[in-house]
Amino acid sequence: MNLEKARFNMIEQQVRPWNVLDASVLELLTVVKREDFVPLAHKSLAFSDLEIPLPGGQCMLAPRLEARLLQDLAVQPHETVLEIGAGSGYMAALLAHRAHRVVSLEIVPELAKMARDNLRNAGVQNAEVRLADGADPVPAEGSYDVILLSGSVAEVPHTLLSLLKVGGRLAAIVGEEPVMRATFVTRTSDTAFRTVQSWDTCAPRLQNFPEPSRFQF
Repeated sequence: MNLEKARFNMIEQQVRPWNVLDASVLELLTVVKREDFVPLAHKSLAFSDLEIPLPGGQCMLAPRLEARLLQDLAVQPHETVLEIGAGSGYMAALLAHRAHRVVSLEIVPELAKMARDNLRNAGVQNAEVRLADGADPVPAEGSYDVILLSGSVAEVPHTLLSLLKVGGRLAAIVGEEPVMRATFVTRTSDTAFRTVQSWDTCAPRLQNFPEPSRFQF
């Protein structure tokens, strides 16, 4: 496989047509080598428009979805980011190139080790992977400028919103199949939040987040 040609095709045929037009994001996709974060058995799928299987029944999100979330969050160099769901560490690596610091929580031990190893091998020094349940996070740093859920939830939990600084942003894929919505929540004051649902997509569920009751009278 010609890796650079495959990477170019991914960016031009998958990512850019999905309204990812920020030149710095597109450039970052050439800097952070996605293939280095893909399990060996699936290396040939590194640039495919699909979710790549990971240990523990988890997966890497499709490249266009990762890039769109990264673009729309507009992470700044002074900001601290909390990611829920480290996976293989790829999204943490992308975030780390834009942020001051990234803390990524991963509930699957094998994945937490994989993400740490991948980040270390990629030379990323400002991203830390912790073995933890993102549905019940412990705010060791207090509050964050940005929170990203790298997977879907039925609704955004208040426990995560409470970790946002005033002016901070949270991004999550919210809803149920077949249609979920990219949801961006900005904390506008100590007690107020502004929510925008920008575009439709689907993503696998994050573990342990509450689901709505399906009981009907």
